[in-house]
Amino acid sequence: MEFLYEYGLFAAKVVTWVAAVAVVIALIVAARQKQEDDGLKVKDISAALRRQARRLRLATAVNEAERKTLKQDFKQADKAEKKQGDHRDRLYVIDFKGSMDAHEVSWLSREVTALLQLADPGDEVLVRVESGGGVVHGYGLGAAELQRLKGHGLKLTVAVDKVAASGGYMMACVAEQIIAAPFAIVGSVGVVAQMPNFNKFLKNRDIDIELHTAGEYKRTLTLFGENSEQGRAKFREELEVIHQRFKHFIAENRPKLELDKVATGEHWLASDALALGLVDTLQTSSDYLLAQSNSKRIISLSFKPRQSLKDKLGKAAEAGVSRGLMKLYEAGQRPFG
Repeated sequence: MEFLYEYGLFAAKVVTWVAAVAVVIALIVAARQKQEDDGLKVKDISAALRRQARRLRLATAVNEAERKTLKQDFKQADKAEKKQGDHRDRLYVIDFKGSMDAHEVSWLSREVTALLQLADPGDEVLVRVESGGGVVHGYGLGAAELQRLKGHGLKLTVAVDKVAASGGYMMACVAEQIIAAPFAIVGSVGVVAQMPNFNKFLKNRDIDIELHTAGEYKRTLTLFGENSEQGRAKFREELEVIHQRFKHFIAENRPKLELDKVATGEHWLASDALALGLVDTLQTSSDYLLAQSNSKRIISLSFKPRQSLKDKLGKAAEAGVSRGLMKLYEAGQRPFG
């Protein structure tokens, strides 16, 4: 019994040491992978489409003989491509889904920089833009990032499947070609700003707010102080300056547009925007890529920053709340019966 006890104790120590060493090795490997993984992902869309087409053809083969013939053909095609390489022109794909504060532009910048290191002059870049606009400086930077692609000799196409309005359209208009799904929303070439003012509320409670500035227009409108007509006029003047710059930017990139018709702040469905010249073709991005896949090698490039545990838990909670609200909404839409 004493022998078994000593042996068991020894075995436990060995297992503990082995586990500890394994944990250390795993941590070292994870740290190294974390350093190597900068969040930039590259995917061969052409290969994915080819695999999908082959699965469909094999699944719908008339008989086993046809299935075997197809497998042999696919195998020979793979051998030929491996030997010769894929020398077709390249089409790169980037997705931009912008929010109000346009923080996603920093990711776009990383993607554009990577593309400029990878692509050759004459290659095409398709940017799928989805945004209803937001802060001027953020979307101005986003448009400048897309201009970098054209400045290096790349052909730029923008696809709008859902919405590219205001700042989103500012980015889209940089492209040489804009394609849009028929019910996508485009336009909204205007500027808007609003803020609440709590001055009356505070006065009713005998609360004074002091605001001290140096410079006549350091503050035009305030949240808590009493706003003057002079300050309001200056604020509107600043909005008008931004609007004129916005219009000038669009005129430079799409000179055939009649600005008086499209720079009113209105938005349109792409099917109507086509006649106004805001878009060039009615087509979804998926259909465009499928058509281009016959003649070009399509590669997607995306940057996704690593998320902390806090971010992951926050997104999970947000998704859970959204699903709960959607279920409540759907339940409310069901008729009683």
